[in-house]
Amino acid sequence: MSPIKKKGLGRGLSALFGDDKPKDEVKAVNQTNLISISDLSRNPYQPRQNFKEEKLEELANSIRKNGVIQPIAVRPNKSDKGKFEIVAGERRWLAAQRAGLHEIPVTILDLSDVESLEVAIVENIQRDDLNPIEEARGYKRLNEEFKYDHESISKLMSRSRSHISNTLRLLTLPSDVISMLEEGTLTSGQARPLIGISNASSIAEEIVSKNYSARKVEYLTRNKKNKGEKVIDTNILKAQERIERILGLKVNILNKKNNSGKITIEYKDLDQFELISDMLTKN
Repeated sequence: MSPIKKKGLGRGLSALFGDDKPKDEVKAVNQTNLISISDLSRNPYQPRQNFKEEKLEELANSIRKNGVIQPIAVRPNKSDKGKFEIVAGERRWLAAQRAGLHEIPVTILDLSDVESLEVAIVENIQRDDLNPIEEARGYKRLNEEFKYDHESISKLMSRSRSHISNTLRLLTLPSDVISMLEEGTLTSGQARPLIGISNASSIAEEIVSKNYSARKVEYLTRNKKNKGEKVIDTNILKAQERIERILGLKVNILNKKNNSGKITIEYKDLDQFELISDMLTKN
């Protein structure tokens, strides 16, 4: 793909209607048009791959009753003259088909490939969260196909750079763990500690079957990095969680084979430090 000129970051959904773009950059045929549903095709840059069946049916029922209230955003299809490609609003398009509509209101915009991807990602994250893997794949396309670095993506998405990097790292997990994330049986918080661990798949199955919290997964992975030989002392884990509830701070207990070890209490500011100090020095 030839290099694509970037026209700015962080516009979000305003890019749909050109709120902060010069008039000669966004060429709308009309503000609102009625177009045959069959003249539309899905956005190849759409990060969302799965739409929940029950949500689609709910929207279809609403459209049967009220019609499509908000036009979907489209752009001309480069390879099929007279046809259009959906930029944002694919869920409404699918639901309209279920509702038996033959035409749908659209706003036609002239957007580049990178702008189409930007808008598709932002629109989904702001309105109906992508699963972590769909989000990560969207960021990966921005990075690999359009040469956005992590800092640029973080500005575009109004997310921290660490969030972007951590989300992208989820794609390095085994395929079965990725499937759990896509299905929603595993959260990103539960999966993140598994990155780089050789037995991530077996640990993921244990997490799901025993419904471990993200905090418990962190403790679990620290004790199972070497092929899972070490066994977690549930009494230590319960003590750790109990101390965390009392202090309201993150606590880690490292218990060795001879039952020696250490307790680590993390604090983020001087107030938290003084809280710990007061509690430990009380008579």
